[in-house]
Order: sequence, then C-alpha cells, then structure tokens
Amino acid sequence: MSTATWATIDTYVGPFTTVVDADGAVLASGWTAELDELLPQIHPTLRPTDLVPGDLGAVGDAVRRYHDGDLSAIDTVAVRQRSGAFLEHAWDVLRTVPAGAPVTYTEYAAKSGRPAAVRAAASACARNAAALFVPCHRVLRTDGTLGGFRWGVDVKQKLLTHESARP
Repeated sequence: MSTATWATIDTYVGPFTTVVDADGAVLASGWTAELDELLPQIHPTLRPTDLVPGDLGAVGDAVRRYHDGDLSAIDTVAVRQRSGAFLEHAWDVLRTVPAGAPVTYTEYAAKSGRPAAVRAAASACARNAAALFVPCHRVLRTDGTLGGFRWGVDVKQKLLTHESARP
C-alpha cells in the first residue's frame, strides 16, 4: 500500500492541487481544486492506494513562492512520472526550459534529441501529470501562439505573463 499526501493551495491563477508521494516527489499537480482530475494522470504503477490531505512541506512552499514571484522555487522539487523512454527524457528536458523563455514544439523536439518528433514532443506536454514542476506551459505552437493546455489557455497565458514580467 502506498500513501500520498495532497493539498490545494489558493493562487492568483486559481486553486492549485498537488499530490506528493511518501518520498516528497510530485506525482501530479494542476490548477484545479478537484483531486479526481489529477489521479487519472498518475501512471498506474505510481498511483497511491491511500490519499490523505495534509501539509506538503517544501513542495507547498515552492508552489507559494513561485506564484509570489520566485520563479526558480519549483526547479529543484522532485517529480516522479513513468512512461516510455522518450517521454521520460522529454519531461526531464522540459524542466530545463527557463521561465520567461518559452520554446516552440519544434524547438522542444530538437532539445529532446528528436527534431522530427514534433508530435511526440506535443504528446509529452499533453501527458505531463506534474504541471508547473514540469513546465509544459512554456511550450508554444510554431507560430508563437499558445496552443492547448490541460488547465486552460487562460491559465497558460497568466503563467507566461507572470514569468515574462520577472527579470
């Protein structure tokens, strides 16, 4: 039996819920107050059997600090996701995209080592369970428009604006 802690934090963007495993790694997160929206995003081998509401400690502090303007607060938070080798690598690469410097899906595919795999790069964003900590909101369409985002294009725009306003 695996236990995870979850909590919802009010942010300027809206409620942000995070599920953290017993080791302190983020399993899922997003701008929602509904835990049930996050659980299906967690890989079945990582999905906790017991969920308890509680204090997220350093993870919760990082969420608050990021939303308050410390954009690097999320950079060292551990994340645990599972999939195939390319997606896992692509999620790691996504964590290297700096705040305030979004990339296109084409650039993201190239950074991930497969320049022709633009659709696979887009799939990595779509299947990312750990929004914010794996910043898929920093990937744009090739023409520079926002494209989709699980938590809404308005949330994506607010995050990009928040990040571009900081030095």
